[in-house]
Amino acid sequence: MIISNVTGRHKIMFNQKLKISVFFHFIPVLCRGEISLKRFILFLKRLLFFLSRMQHNKFVKIGGNTRLGLYVPGFPSRAFYTACNKFMQFEEKMPCTTVLISITSACQYNCSYCYQKLDRGRDADIDMLIKTAKKLQDMGIAFFNIEGGEPFLVFDRLKKICSSIDDRSEIWINSTGVGMTGERLTELKQMNVTAIMFSLHSPDANVFNQFMGKDYAWDTLKAGVNMCHDAGLAVAFNTCLMSKDFYNGTFERIMEVARDFKACLIQIIKPKPAGGWLDKEDIEFTPDGLAYIRAKVNQYNLQAEFSQYPSISAQIIEEDKAVFGCTAGGTDRFYINAKGDLQPCEFLNISFGNITEHQFEDIYQKMRSCFAWGGDFILCEKYSKKIFKLYQENNLSSLPLPPELSEKVYSSWVRGRKTDLYERLESLGK
Repeated sequence: MIISNVTGRHKIMFNQKLKISVFFHFIPVLCRGEISLKRFILFLKRLLFFLSRMQHNKFVKIGGNTRLGLYVPGFPSRAFYTACNKFMQFEEKMPCTTVLISITSACQYNCSYCYQKLDRGRDADIDMLIKTAKKLQDMGIAFFNIEGGEPFLVFDRLKKICSSIDDRSEIWINSTGVGMTGERLTELKQMNVTAIMFSLHSPDANVFNQFMGKDYAWDTLKAGVNMCHDAGLAVAFNTCLMSKDFYNGTFERIMEVARDFKACLIQIIKPKPAGGWLDKEDIEFTPDGLAYIRAKVNQYNLQAEFSQYPSISAQIIEEDKAVFGCTAGGTDRFYINAKGDLQPCEFLNISFGNITEHQFEDIYQKMRSCFAWGGDFILCEKYSKKIFKLYQENNLSSLPLPPELSEKVYSSWVRGRKTDLYERLESLGK
């Protein structure tokens, strides 16, 4: 898999190519009378306005497709145009385009922070997940992020769900490398899988092993990365860094390791009070600290001297009210855990229902009624204490909160104001 960053004048030229290609791709829709001229113009304005919010990213070409951001499928794939269709919806809420699906809770590691640490229960029937995945594609999901636990520990389940998703959507898989083989990766390469995303929470092998709870974690990671390159699958990373790590050189060393591993992208996850850290209180970032980190990320993404480093997708930037805000609950993305619970996102430990017990469509609509637009409050951070209190008071042994307790959270919550992005997208639909 050939990976190259799109920067400088090449990025300017790419933006022009994208605009022209989108226009001509959707012109037949107008010509067939499937959309009025007025709405066609509004659709283009909506789409281009959304894409303008991607310009802080470093674009990266993976094979023949160029990626504008973590959750936007590569252009000009069929999956990219599936994502574009979102902005053609005027009668109802704009559809969600991204879903994270856990296919198993099985994992050999013991990370203290894990947002699934208390997700105890039996894995949902794989046929139910496949049925749901097909429904998700029909409703406009363009990007599937498949994870565990460790999905390669249940490779038959992983293979079944990947093979059920056609090229209307793009697939990435989250993995630690455990259970991975070259043969398995080659199979997945034929099933519309683009990249494997590994966790990289320290640049130091010993610290990484301690973090993961096993002394073979680093070697397993390295072996997995090499197997992905041999199989022609792109490699990406996610990393969860504390505030101090952006001041003590850890961030820079993480970026060097990711570059040396020939990663296409690295996602920086902001530490969240969820799962194993639901009651954790010492993970706050100051406004000055957030500004400092944003500036550092922008250096790597936008300055020429860092052009050979992987693209960075940073939650600290994306969750800012000036960019996207909170996109949970199907505004842009949501989560289905290994047991089948429908959650607004993986870090918000509440459930709107379980697909093994109730119709997916009913649960989804119930969730969407609470997420009509993107808000500027990050709900997993704002309501973690209330979730933890309900967890304790009801002597629960697992998360997320069951639907009846979850309702005590979302029935009275405050989501803040509409972010500028979604307010303007909505106004362009009128």
